[in-house]
Formats: sequence, C-alpha cells, structure tokens
Amino acid sequence: MAVSDADGLFLSIDVGEYERNSDGRALKESAFGKALFDKQLKLPKPSPLPGEEKVFLYYFVANEAFPLTNNIMKPYPRRQLTNERRIYNYRISRGRKSLECSFGMLASKFRVLETPIHCNVGRIDNIVQALCVLHNFIRIHEGTYSEPAMEQDTTNYLNEDQPNQSQRNNQRSTNNTIYLRNRLCNFFLKPGQILPWQEKYTV
Repeated sequence: MAVSDADGLFLSIDVGEYERNSDGRALKESAFGKALFDKQLKLPKPSPLPGEEKVFLYYFVANEAFPLTNNIMKPYPRRQLTNERRIYNYRISRGRKSLECSFGMLASKFRVLETPIHCNVGRIDNIVQALCVLHNFIRIHEGTYSEPAMEQDTTNYLNEDQPNQSQRNNQRSTNNTIYLRNRLCNFFLKPGQILPWQEKYTV
C-alpha cells in the first residue's frame, strides 16, 4: 500500500501485507493509517476550495475498498449512481491515476519487480522500500511537474474493477463524511470547475 503525490513521488509506503488481506485492513494496521485515524498526521489546515469561502478538509483519494472518512474520499457505490455521482467518480478516479502511474514508473525502471523475487520475506521488504526511495530520488533529480493535466484521457473509469465483498471494509460512514463527499460532488459541477469532457461519463 502506498500514498503518492501529483508528481508521482511516494509519500508513504507499507510493504509486506499479504494480498488476501483487504485494503481497508492494510490501511488500518499500517503506520500511516494509525497516524491518520488518530489524527497524528500533520495535514494542512482546512482551506476553501477554489471559488468558495467555506473551508474544506484536505483529503486523500482512494478506491472503494477503503473507508470513507473526513480525510479519505472514495467513489460512490455503483448501485447509487446518478449522473452527478458518475462525474464525481470520474474525477476522483482520475485523481487516483497519480498513484497508479507511480507504480508503473517504479516497475518500468526497476524490472526486478516484474518477476518473483527469490529472497526471504524480510529482505524483499527491504528491497521494495529501497526501490521506492530510489524512485523518489530519481524523480526529484530528473525534475517533476505538478501542473494539472487538462487534456482528455480515454480511461474507462466507469468500468473499473470493483472490490469484492471480502475486500469491503465495515467502517460506517458518518453524516459528516457523507456531507463532505456530496459537497465535493457538487463542486465538480460548478462553473469554472467543469472539465469539458466529463459529461461523457453520464448516461
């Protein structure tokens, strides 16, 4: 499990979690997750979204396998989708591409990750951690850019693989987290925040 920024730099990684464990459980048991849920992460103070006066909490973007919290925004479930929510899901999934690209760059640069690593588990953890550090070092020295990409992409976000029942966490969303997600959903529909092509993800 990992957290990355818009430049493809890893901000936090947790190595060694077995695949049979859900993403939600991996987050809960990781050092990052414990710090997040215990409010020990030094997140920026809430600030207004562009064009608004009311502040909004800084948040991480995640897929459906993770819990919806004040600081974690994830897509709406498919069974509850309206056109507005489809657009929100597209925008959230589009933002999550930074992490997916980080993994892709890591694997393409260090081909050892494309095959089984024949070492003991502890050493494999160290290898992966070292490669993530090297990845960040190379990205920083090659130069990184965080200008938002405004070009249209062709990823079919509406048909992404959804987590199965064993992957779903049981943490209930509070009224406040639901309010925050709905507010962000409405924000993506405001003049000045609309992407010209986002309507293609409606039905």
